Amino acid sequence: MPGKKSVIEIRGARVNNLKNVDVDIPRDSLVVVTGLSGSGKSSLAFDTLFAEANRRYVESLSSYARNFLDGFEKPEVDAIHNLSPAISIDQKSVSKSPRSTVGTMTEVYDYLRILYAKMGHPHCPTCAKPLKRKSVRAILEELLTFPDNTPLIFLAYSKTLEEKTEREALSLVNAWGYVRVLFHGEVLPLAEALARASATEISNIGVIVDRLTIDLARPDKERIIDSLQTAFRVGSGTLFLRVNGSGEERVYNEEYRCEECGLGVPELTPSHFSFNSPEGACEKCAGLGVTLEFDPELIIPNKNLSIAEGAIRPWSKMNSDRQASHGPMQWLRDLSRRQRFSLDVPIKKLSSKQYRSIVFGEEEKREDAFPGVISLLERKYRETKSDHLRAEIEAYMLTKLCPACEGKRLKKSSLAVLVNGVSLHEVVSLSVEKFLIALKPLKEKLLKEGEKDMVDPLFREMETRMRAVEKVGLGYLELSRSADTLSGGEAQRIRLSVQMKSGLSGIIYVLDEPSVGLHSRDTEKLIHALEDLRAANNSLVIVEHDVAIMRRADYIIDLGPGAGSEGGEIIFSGTPDKLLRSTLLTGQYLSGKRKVSEKKKARALGKEAITIYGAKEHNLKNIDVKIPLGMLVAVSGVSGSGKSSLVHDILSRALAKHFYHAKAEPGKYKKIEGLGNIDKVISVNQDPIGRTPRSNAATYTGVFSLIRDLFAATGEAEREKYSASHFSFNMRGGRCEACQGGGLKKIEMYLLPDVYVPCEVCQGTRYNQKTLSIEYRGTNIAQVLRMTVTEARSFFLDQPMIEEKLRVLDEVGLGYLVLGQSATNLSGGEAQRIKLATELARKSTGKTLYILDEPTIGLHFEDVRRLLEVLEALVDKGNSVLVVEHNIDVIRAADWVLELGPDGGESGGEMIFSGHPEKLKTCKKSFTAKYL
Repeated sequence: MPGKKSVIEIRGARVNNLKNVDVDIPRDSLVVVTGLSGSGKSSLAFDTLFAEANRRYVESLSSYARNFLDGFEKPEVDAIHNLSPAISIDQKSVSKSPRSTVGTMTEVYDYLRILYAKMGHPHCPTCAKPLKRKSVRAILEELLTFPDNTPLIFLAYSKTLEEKTEREALSLVNAWGYVRVLFHGEVLPLAEALARASATEISNIGVIVDRLTIDLARPDKERIIDSLQTAFRVGSGTLFLRVNGSGEERVYNEEYRCEECGLGVPELTPSHFSFNSPEGACEKCAGLGVTLEFDPELIIPNKNLSIAEGAIRPWSKMNSDRQASHGPMQWLRDLSRRQRFSLDVPIKKLSSKQYRSIVFGEEEKREDAFPGVISLLERKYRETKSDHLRAEIEAYMLTKLCPACEGKRLKKSSLAVLVNGVSLHEVVSLSVEKFLIALKPLKEKLLKEGEKDMVDPLFREMETRMRAVEKVGLGYLELSRSADTLSGGEAQRIRLSVQMKSGLSGIIYVLDEPSVGLHSRDTEKLIHALEDLRAANNSLVIVEHDVAIMRRADYIIDLGPGAGSEGGEIIFSGTPDKLLRSTLLTGQYLSGKRKVSEKKKARALGKEAITIYGAKEHNLKNIDVKIPLGMLVAVSGVSGSGKSSLVHDILSRALAKHFYHAKAEPGKYKKIEGLGNIDKVISVNQDPIGRTPRSNAATYTGVFSLIRDLFAATGEAEREKYSASHFSFNMRGGRCEACQGGGLKKIEMYLLPDVYVPCEVCQGTRYNQKTLSIEYRGTNIAQVLRMTVTEARSFFLDQPMIEEKLRVLDEVGLGYLVLGQSATNLSGGEAQRIKLATELARKSTGKTLYILDEPTIGLHFEDVRRLLEVLEALVDKGNSVLVVEHNIDVIRAADWVLELGPDGGESGGEMIFSGHPEKLKTCKKSFTAKYL
């Protein structure tokens, strides 16, 4: 056991399902916490260790500062000794805002903005010519190179005088206090010009700001500077200098200005390059790069219907009110009279002019012209305060690339600023790897232009940040990649790279499966990054199932022996070597004594398949992909090789559009053949099943509705005339009204964090006494919600429909889950398995295609084995399963493997292997081969 001070001592931890656990965690080491799903790993690492470190830090702040922070309750633990500040890097708390990009998350974009503001060369956004300007000092220096006694006239044209008549203009100049003007090409005293001025002609009058003669012996610099500044002010940034002796006229601009187009660009600042600031953001899309546009196909999806039958989808609700004498339907009636068509004729029989008038409005300009369905919907969308109505209207809109900036997010004037001939958008379109290669020549070029003091620190910062991102295996990401398109693992690793850059020491880092979504090759890079953090005297506590990381750990803590109420105990703590020699499940899987899949032979290739031709989305290189049906097919490849682009962006969306008329547009491809071989598609991803504490596994899978029906059918409930909705904690009637069915009440503490306590009326049961008095076999509805899936399954054994849904939850490894557990407390892997169980409980047609996105995330070897059994059973019934996966055990157990690669980003996007996993081992191009 390590020395006394070199361990973090946890004594009597009872958070969630932990059973009064005592454990010592070595400091300055890489410690892996592993165990079955639901065995209490996160409860120990995050809810005990991190929560207590965080609480102690917050308690050290003033009560005023604490008032602004969320509640940090003391975890249920007797004592934790030798604790230091902790930073948690999990997958849930990363910003998913479309306004964040890889560049902004790593702060490299901020440095690029400074670089472009200080060293960028502005060009005209219309004619692309370089824009010129001169400072007052530079003009002064130029004037002092003129010959001695050169007479000069400082002249400016004011915008205020442009639309005025000659007489009005001269009166204004008089009011400003100037005594001479340039009038019809002559320099005249103001009085003489007024005498000749017309009362009707529009003026083109120049204001003479000053006249002087250069005296090189004693130049009056102050007067020259004052005259230049005044002329710039009067002429809105432009002045004309008449060099009298030669009659030559020179033009100077204070701001960048294009001589040909007359366009001016103000002084550049970093905010001119920020898409989150009004100075830099494209005005059309407000810096998002995409706009929400109404789609006529979604507004009138069925052209066989007439308007009277509800062809206009958003207005079909109004058709009961067809005879209304006002509103949109009345306007349409007037339009039909004017354009001579009937509201009872199917839309497809109308002329194109009539159709366009309905959708986009009449072309004729008249007072009572019909503005068009889209225009009316736009007005409603702008004016409404209701989020519900907005969401309803958004169902008829599509996200499209912004036509003004073409997805580049910035104003045209900002995009026309070049450094070394390249715009900011071209730089952020590079992947991290390519950006690092481009940095060196760019730095050398800029150093030649001078400004060493600025170039050196900027480039040093950008390089260290990008090297850290490359180190955690994300070199394939573009800097412009939006945060809402990153997977949980990618976002978590970006945060890890930012921590590596921070150079802190003595910190406890608590990580939640950092290897998620990483190919075995990239896991190597990640391990080196973690070892760098450890080398800086930090302690790493990692919840992880990855074999490579577990083998390289200094210490492993295994929780178990089961999940839920059967877990919560420390069944092993020690070095990886000691675990390999043990008889524990984890040890046997690590040493290879136990295998995840005992499958002897892959299924033979059948005739049926789905083929995608010409896939070009993101980095896919116009590839054709044949996906065999009736098999378990794995899609593998290094991170960024194009797996998600192929399976999610193209296949999943194209099938959803084909079978369910979904509105999300699939990625670029030529055609898909073989859709007739399946009759439905089910995609299961990692998104949460609900964002409020009111949704849980029982409500999501639909099993709770069946349980409520059962309670409503009891004799007692029938006597009281209680329907099934009476047993819902979201509806008035049966729920406890004190906490509105939440079970908890928020107590707002003055100057302290809010505290949640069980509701004193219902004691946290969510229901009122009358509802709780109704029992089914001696158990009330609240007690059912407190059962685990396994307990509920044996309780409802004689109810086949309920038992069936619970059986599938049990089979995918969720037997430990409490039925009423809030959806907000579920991990991404648990949410995905609940969705999978919900789909599996439905009757299979035997011609269904299941698409799963890394279903093994968060799963222990034993859980992976159970999941594979479920998937194999699906295929045995004739269905097809397509899995995007990095887990070597799943790839090994598949019947067919499609490998994309050979590398990530630009170097990926090709199909490098298609065949049985056995043959993949000999594929030279494949990185997966050497791990198999």
